[in-house]
Amino acid sequence: MLIIPAIDLKAGKVVRLQQGNFAQQTVYSSDPVATARHWERQGARYLHVVDLDGARSGRVCHLEIIKKMRASVNIPIEFGGGIRQKSSIKQVLNCGVDKVVLGTKLQDERFLRNAFKEFKEKIIISIDVRDNIVRLDGWRRQYGGLNILELLLKLESIGFRQIIYTDIKRDGTLKGPNVNMIRHILKKFRFSVFASGGIASLADLSKLKILSKDGLAGVIIGKALYDGRFTLREALRYA
Repeated sequence: MLIIPAIDLKAGKVVRLQQGNFAQQTVYSSDPVATARHWERQGARYLHVVDLDGARSGRVCHLEIIKKMRASVNIPIEFGGGIRQKSSIKQVLNCGVDKVVLGTKLQDERFLRNAFKEFKEKIIISIDVRDNIVRLDGWRRQYGGLNILELLLKLESIGFRQIIYTDIKRDGTLKGPNVNMIRHILKKFRFSVFASGGIASLADLSKLKILSKDGLAGVIIGKALYDGRFTLREALRYA
């Protein structure tokens, strides 16, 4: 099970939001590249980077930072936020990013099918959910009331096999992950799942580690690491 630090970018800084609320942000660093190097030194084997401004505006806003980050660390990087066109996928991949994270384009099945056909395992789907309903556009808009299980059936039929599952109500709250829903997804579908949202303690990681036998591929951690609830080296014991 991969333990993946999250680096959320807003106005060139590393921040964390609470439940996706842009009005409730904490700034942790003004140097995202140094943050990436820090996590690599602490033992990270993967980085999850989100362009929050891109997610709201619909265009990638932190491409130069990603280029510098890619040149500064030797571990894989997945990147999402504001990627709405095939040209943007190519642009990000050309920066050396290992995987492109798609979220809002979930509403465009034709786009998803074409993107999967061309890029396959280079794309990972991010599913952001509040009360089991999928949210888009930086979590501001519902996807037509679509239930997460309906969406997963569609993604499975296209051929996708990797997803990031985020429970928005838990993200940035340190209230623990939605273990029951993660377990349900793993038992019902064949996805490699990366869990995100609410992780607060090593006990949470212990609960999630049990699910790795069912296909939980990794855990993305943000606020708990930045607030010093535990260190990345401590978390890596559950990898």
